[in-house]
Amino acid sequence: EIEEAQVLSSAKKDKKKRKTLGDLQAEGDFLIAPSDKAGSLNTSQWPLLLKNFDKLNVRTNHYVPMPHGNNPLKRELREYVRSGFINLDKPCNPSSHEVVAWVKRILKVEKTGHSGTLDPKVSGCLIVCIERTTRLAKSQQSAGKEYVAIFKLHQDP
Repeated sequence: EIEEAQVLSSAKKDKKKRKTLGDLQAEGDFLIAPSDKAGSLNTSQWPLLLKNFDKLNVRTNHYVPMPHGNNPLKRELREYVRSGFINLDKPCNPSSHEVVAWVKRILKVEKTGHSGTLDPKVSGCLIVCIERTTRLAKSQQSAGKEYVAIFKLHQDP
């Protein structure tokens, strides 16, 4: 029993020492270090048509960091929201414009749009575009709508 207790306590200590994936991503850069050294392949045992593959394919591990923007792991959540959209299951009764206004107020963004109105009495998918993605809404507006209904005829109560 004492050995089991020691094993459990050491497992708990190990668990406390471990960092979460989010913490590791925030701390690290996860960049490929630039170098002029190209990798080499031994193609001597490869099939005839692939013998010269290493000469055809130019590979490099050269990395040039971009002067603007962020590494996706370091990007703020606000940036993800600004360039995203929500595929929302709109309930019956509120209009599409009302739902989009609610999303705008909840997310505290300046600009929202939708991919096309759903009739107020209809529930269904409403694509809500946020900030930068509102310019993509027109491509969805021309896609058309499809209504699916289930009804039963002559059913006994």
